[in-house]
Amino acid sequence: MLDVKEAAGEAINLLKELISITSYSREEDKTADLLENFLKKQGLDVHRSLNNVWVETAGSSENKPVILLNSHHDTVKPNTAYTRDPFSPDVVDGKLYGLGSNDAGGPLVSLLFTFLILSKKEQPYKLLFAATAEEEVSGKNGIAALLPELGKIDLGVVGEPTLCQMAVAEKGLMVLDCVARGKAGHAAREEGINSIYEALPDIEWFRTYEFPKVSPTLGKVKTSVTQIEAGTQHNVVPDACKFVVDVRSTEQYSNQEIYEIIQQHVKCEVNPRSFRLNSSGIAETHPIVKKGFELGLEAYGSPTLSDQALMPFTTIKVGPGDSARSHTADEFIFTNEIEQGIRTYINLLDQLDLGAV
Repeated sequence: MLDVKEAAGEAINLLKELISITSYSREEDKTADLLENFLKKQGLDVHRSLNNVWVETAGSSENKPVILLNSHHDTVKPNTAYTRDPFSPDVVDGKLYGLGSNDAGGPLVSLLFTFLILSKKEQPYKLLFAATAEEEVSGKNGIAALLPELGKIDLGVVGEPTLCQMAVAEKGLMVLDCVARGKAGHAAREEGINSIYEALPDIEWFRTYEFPKVSPTLGKVKTSVTQIEAGTQHNVVPDACKFVVDVRSTEQYSNQEIYEIIQQHVKCEVNPRSFRLNSSGIAETHPIVKKGFELGLEAYGSPTLSDQALMPFTTIKVGPGDSARSHTADEFIFTNEIEQGIRTYINLLDQLDLGAV
């Protein structure tokens, strides 16, 4: 069996290979090939659907709970401020540079090697590992497409950079396209109904309204008007004012519930793009959270969105790396964080008893 230090060394080598391959969201076929071939070389029965790759522990485990280890292998595109080659996995002063090194290559390879180590001995659960696609765009061909093939899952461990602390709640996202209606007219005369003025009370409502229920870990639901468009020329009263609202939900409300509350308070048309990216949370009494506290880990609420939002079962987000480095120029992860990630996952999961859940 691999020890953790040896596993970390191999995980870093695999991460270097991943970094060197372009894997933008919806273009992850080459990294899926790499992961599929790597797992096959471990003697595992590997499954693949689109650009999603997964394996499970062998043997009879029908009566055991199921734990999913999941992270993504797609990346955003590098921003223009990069000073290094984003596809060159260089190690300098203990930092492994490269696009996707921190988000979420480090958590991904740490979970993969955690699976390899934990699956070598009997556990009180069935274990799945899934490397999935399209996370950065919340795409339909990533974890959402794979979940029906995986069956019932009792706990999901989502690998994202959290400094190996426990994100026990995560904000959801709902984007609203709003339209305030008016009536066109000549701006020089007292005619028409100005749709911009019609929109102002609703925009002010979004700015000031506070939803009554407040999350103990995530705080308040946050609504922000982020885009606005109206008018065709200076002398025409605009008949339509369109604006976009970014809604960050908490586990206190579903996106559907938030939408219904908004409908009761505003005059404009409100069209949600999707209800699918809901907030998530896990109880502090859950066995994995209690185990984390015993290990000295901290719990917090995460403002950033991940594939947790698409998982209709209990999840926790934890992994090596720092969320503050995600999507930044010259992205990196410390090489010693990979070993920390594998140790943290193993300490949380080895012989974890979900029987009381």
